[in-house]
Amino acid sequence: MATGTNISTWFAGQWHRDDVMVMRAADHGSWLGSSVFDGARYFAGRAPDLLAHCKRVNRSARALMLEPTVSAEDMVELIADGLKAYGPEDAVYIRPMYWGIEGDITAIVPNPDKVGFAISLEQIPMAPAEAAATLGRTRFRRPVLEDSVVNAKAGCLYPNNARMLAEVRARGFSNALVADAMGNVAESATSNVFMVKDGEVFTPIANGTFLSGITRARHISNMKSDGIAIHEKVLTFADFEDADEVFLSGNMSKITPVQAFEDRTYQIGPVARRLRDMYWDWAASETL
Repeated sequence: MATGTNISTWFAGQWHRDDVMVMRAADHGSWLGSSVFDGARYFAGRAPDLLAHCKRVNRSARALMLEPTVSAEDMVELIADGLKAYGPEDAVYIRPMYWGIEGDITAIVPNPDKVGFAISLEQIPMAPAEAAATLGRTRFRRPVLEDSVVNAKAGCLYPNNARMLAEVRARGFSNALVADAMGNVAESATSNVFMVKDGEVFTPIANGTFLSGITRARHISNMKSDGIAIHEKVLTFADFEDADEVFLSGNMSKITPVQAFEDRTYQIGPVARRLRDMYWDWAASETL
């Protein structure tokens, strides 16, 4: 089921103005989970960091033993062509994806040279600036590279995230604050996380259990350019309970303030507001 509306699909060499079928029942990606994707955003006539997202989907494909068939630069050109069907006032979710078509003699290992590719464009509004999240704790944790493909944006990782969300939503929270295998904070169930204490910003150090996001990196770069102290380090749940401000960072909404973590409440603070303004100012200087 589609999340958005006004969908366009690039598949089999052309754009289709519809949510077309792209995967068959016997494709490796259908029944053995060899699928990867990435997500970029188009809004206000810009698609910030689009090339970085296209490069990452190709890295993700290789992590799942699939050989990419479209260069990141060609992907950007295809997406620019597809976005001509939308206006600058439209907010669009851009999702390039690969999946395995055939397996080897055991069927388990995908044939790296039999790979499907598609791009989905969906019109999905950007979240309003005042939209905020509440976080709960979950018993489910982020995996490690030795037991899952955490170095890819892979579809097979998301059922675990869904368990996290379902568990905390049943208790009235909108998202989960998630531990890594060592019990330290990794991220939320949907995006990277930051906290503020005494005017300085902290975020969990990228330790290989979660994707260090492209938008996360952009916020860090913007903070450093603005003279905001930012630290990547090991953080505990107690650190977040003691924080002055917490916010999430991800491609879908770019930045989301957090109002509460369990029974701890926060202000929608000045750092999140500042970073949102900085991101939009930076994005306005980008060209597609």
